[in-house]
Amino acid sequence: MRQSRVDKIREIQGRYKQLCSLLSQPQLLSTRREIQKYFQERKELEEIITLWEEYQRNQNEIKKLKEIIDNKEEDKEIKILAEEEKREINKKLDALEKKLDRLLFLKDKYSQRNIIVEIRAGAGGEEASLFVADLYKMYIRFAEKKNWQVENIHFHPTDRGGFKEVIFGIKGKEAFSFLRYESGVHRVQRIPITESSGRIHTSTATVAILPEAEEVEVEISPDDLVIETFRSRGAGGQHVNVTDSAVRITHRPTQIVVQCQDERSQHQNRVRAMRVLRAKLLQRKEEEQQKKFSLQRKTQIGRGERAERIRTYNFPQGRVTDHRIRLTLYNLEEILNGEMDTLLNSLKEKLGVENVGDTG
Repeated sequence: MRQSRVDKIREIQGRYKQLCSLLSQPQLLSTRREIQKYFQERKELEEIITLWEEYQRNQNEIKKLKEIIDNKEEDKEIKILAEEEKREINKKLDALEKKLDRLLFLKDKYSQRNIIVEIRAGAGGEEASLFVADLYKMYIRFAEKKNWQVENIHFHPTDRGGFKEVIFGIKGKEAFSFLRYESGVHRVQRIPITESSGRIHTSTATVAILPEAEEVEVEISPDDLVIETFRSRGAGGQHVNVTDSAVRITHRPTQIVVQCQDERSQHQNRVRAMRVLRAKLLQRKEEEQQKKFSLQRKTQIGRGERAERIRTYNFPQGRVTDHRIRLTLYNLEEILNGEMDTLLNSLKEKLGVENVGDTG
């Protein structure tokens, strides 16, 4: 195992021991919320600790077997048995190392979080809005295949069935780990329905994947909020209801504006809007502190121009190309139908390797 991996695991061991010490003396923690936070963090580290202890036990067994094999006075049959056992344990070590590598790729402080997904139309007019609808359906179908729960938060529909903006939440195990690398500019190349000459049109949409923030991570003063209500509208322009149940919240210090209109209840819309606000404030906090969150919002989204793309969806050729890892797949229809595992696993494997030293 690489020394960088071992060093990372030792850091995790140190943090785990620190958490165990804190939780054995709950009087040192100020609130129940803080206790719950540390319990959750400890739980998330336990899998790595358990695998590492098993890895070390097997390493010790290998050392003992080597002593037997290298002992000139040892019986030949015993040595043969020791060699066989050593081969079996080495297989176990390889499997354990792969499991540890995977967990280290994923196990940063956000890996188990639910997420907020924002998709916005970029360059390309109405075609960009239709592409937003395609991406929204793609992520929804992928979430359904994972048995994740989807919560619609805000839509800005167009008259032709597209969206200028879509915001929704996904609740599910390792949702952030699976989708974190989706952040960025997505480009589509296809012939629009309105194009009579058959020319291929290029347009873009931006995607941001935000881990949900826990309340203890972001302090929001009620005095810093401007809360407005307005009438909800659904896709295609129809009214969701006739009451002012939609909620818009402006955070004065940062001028971040969030809104939610999916629920009929004003209270429920306010709760969901606050979740989005906390996620954005957490993102802002991480950027300002230049911490270890590797995909910052400004680099995620850019300006939505055609040249700033992480992935291209080419309809005439039926291909999807991820430019960061130079991967091209010729199953566009399946990917848009939520069959994203091959693509996402390749991203986790290749981009995750670069971030192993930055997680935790």
